[in-house]
Amino acid sequence: MQSANTLLKKIVRSSVLPFAAQHGLRKDLFPLSRTLSLSLHLKQDKSCSPSEKLDLDAWKKVMKSGLQEEVSETVSEPKELSSLAAAREILEMWRLAGRLVPENISEEQLKAFVECPSKSAKKKYLKFLYLKELHKKNDKRKMDEKRERRLETQERASKTDETKRNSFICLWTNSMDRAYNWRVAQSMIFGQPLVFDMSYEKDMSVREVANTVRQLVLSEGCNRRSVDPFHIHFCNLKNDSLYHKEFVKHYREAWGRLLVTTTEQCYTEVFPKDKLVYLTADSPKVMKTFDHNKIYIVGSMVDKSIKTGVSLARAKRLGLETAALPLEKYLLWNTGAKNLTLDQMMHILLTLKDTGDWKKALEFVPKRKYYSFVSKPVQELKKSLNLINTLKLGKRQEEVRNQFAKNYSKKLMQK
Repeated sequence: MQSANTLLKKIVRSSVLPFAAQHGLRKDLFPLSRTLSLSLHLKQDKSCSPSEKLDLDAWKKVMKSGLQEEVSETVSEPKELSSLAAAREILEMWRLAGRLVPENISEEQLKAFVECPSKSAKKKYLKFLYLKELHKKNDKRKMDEKRERRLETQERASKTDETKRNSFICLWTNSMDRAYNWRVAQSMIFGQPLVFDMSYEKDMSVREVANTVRQLVLSEGCNRRSVDPFHIHFCNLKNDSLYHKEFVKHYREAWGRLLVTTTEQCYTEVFPKDKLVYLTADSPKVMKTFDHNKIYIVGSMVDKSIKTGVSLARAKRLGLETAALPLEKYLLWNTGAKNLTLDQMMHILLTLKDTGDWKKALEFVPKRKYYSFVSKPVQELKKSLNLINTLKLGKRQEEVRNQFAKNYSKKLMQK
């Protein structure tokens, strides 16, 4: 009997408890194993009567009921978890196979992946997530590189703090700022006015307005550092407009101390019409010389879609004189529109005001927009280009065109 008890203890320890631990039933079966082991220890020295024998059939029933409960619990789990787990396994297999699979995928993205109607749709969705994750990694890498460069510049600046703290350099910068401010203050009294028309807010998006204000800030800084600055007027500038909000965002507290004139009035109400000249690339009249007695108007507009004729139509409605820069006269134009940024226009007008030399002024035009400066009139250059083409062909262009027309007509007749 004692050998039977020890054998039963070994069976319980070796089979029941590991099985229960594997399937999550150890807490439920622990009291049962405890009672079995205690009862065996208590009955080791006693003779076992038939009534005191262990009821193995009841024990089997208890084990079967525990297994049934475990199976019912696993079946009652939501199907979504099983499908999501299967989807994760599929993603791991595809990743190992070398397909475009994102490294990190959220629960919502995984549900969207499971709900895709076909395998190709799943592949496309995973490729989209992969590219999105790749762009995020590239942006993060670029930000880290910028941060490292900034830290390097800060370290270099910290090394050169002794030179920056030099009293002479500080005195020089302060004196230059005072000189610049004094020039701009004098231009507000005696200088030539330059008007920026701020009435194009409705023709631009919010991003384009922000870009326009950024160019105006560059223009104001360029004018401030020039030898003979303009007296800048921001006309049609309302206090609750996007222009004003962007200006305050850029200048902050310095906006109230800025040496420019801002007004909500139109420039026709501030200046006489006979002195106003609206500079627009759509004007049929070409500007020949810079007139110091005129008041030039520049439209404060950045238009990426290039809406032609907007500023020209506004100038015609107001009955103003218009003019365009002589780009074709001095530049052999390449491609693209002849619209320039506001800071480029400011550089050109300041150079014309100081020197009157168009070649020096038009050096601020981006070099990607033209081939070179014109040494001869454009019509003569076109004639020379036509002559070169005829020499390359060996015949005149008209003869070549006539021969091509004849051959083409013969082909049509044969068809």
